[in-house]
Amino acid sequence: MSRVRVLLFHEAETPDGVTAAYHEVSADLAGTPGLLGNELLTAVNDPTWFLVMSEWTDLDSFTTWEQGAAHKGTTAPLRQYRDTRMTRPYGIFKVDAEY
Repeated sequence: MSRVRVLLFHEAETPDGVTAAYHEVSADLAGTPGLLGNELLTAVNDPTWFLVMSEWTDLDSFTTWEQGAAHKGTTAPLRQYRDTRMTRPYGIFKVDAEY
């Protein structure tokens, strides 16, 4: 299986809340089986738009965590910042090629 990247889109007028929630969630996720890491990205042309990208060893690891009991509680601090302008404020992508 190939690695997967999960992208979650968020919006907020100021970055403070998103940044604090990101650090809280990341601390709780430390040591999660299959999680290789995550990043908080801010759009260069729109400082109210954020992306959290996590990388997983494979889809099975991500799915196991996502369907587990701790998933919703662990990610709750970021949920209030989801980008509601989008029909689906997330995406799951597998790595098909890289250099």
